[in-house]
Amino acid sequence: MPDSPASDRALRLGVAGPVGTGKSSLIATVCRALADDLRLGVITNDIYTDEDARFLRSAGVLDPERIRAVETGACPHTAIRDDITTNLLAAEDLERDFAPLDVVLIESGGDNLTATFSPALVDAQIFVLDVAGGGDVARKGGPGIGRADLLVVNKTDLAPYVGVDVPRMVADASDAREGRAVLALSRHDPASVAALRAWVLSMLADHRAGTHVPQDPGPMAPHFHADEEHPEGGFVHAHEHAYEHEHAGAGTHTHE
Repeated sequence: MPDSPASDRALRLGVAGPVGTGKSSLIATVCRALADDLRLGVITNDIYTDEDARFLRSAGVLDPERIRAVETGACPHTAIRDDITTNLLAAEDLERDFAPLDVVLIESGGDNLTATFSPALVDAQIFVLDVAGGGDVARKGGPGIGRADLLVVNKTDLAPYVGVDVPRMVADASDAREGRAVLALSRHDPASVAALRAWVLSMLADHRAGTHVPQDPGPMAPHFHADEEHPEGGFVHAHEHAYEHEHAGAGTHTHE
């Protein structure tokens, strides 16, 4: 059965970013801020574990049954871009089991600065950086940093301890994004949490009105995967195919 028209189903919101930037924490923050007002569901992605799903269930942010885990068994990017079947089915199952849902948050497995979702899987994307990764990281660019619907500079409460100038980091991020939305966030700062809440609600309103068009941030840059059995200690993985259709199957990826 074909998927429903976008405006007739839940907003699917992708959350991507490097390992340790606080993607699961951000999702927990969204759930706490909106669970009383919206019907939410979550899908997490990990290679061989459901650790992120277990973290969110233990945090008590939603009914545990509304938090589903996908174990990709491979490059975490593949299941959100090259072959989205498992995640798409998980989203459809979740929406059917708890119909109607307003928002389904889909968390990418963490990797590096290159992860982007297929627009056939999500309607909008949040890319997460954190101050502990360095104040210059936003200047390094990449499709997620440059063109996700929202860039979050996370864990701003840690900035004094890691020597990061948050306003400068946000300014650098704004320059890299050519004015697209940037949010400095700490889950301990009510004002920034309120701004995140407002952004999600605004995106949901645009989705329901049919005025938001999912954007493809562009193909992920080649990135290195460690492999003890490889003669060079690993291989470069390149995602070469950008999605051009509303619903796509497997794209192209190469191991060099």
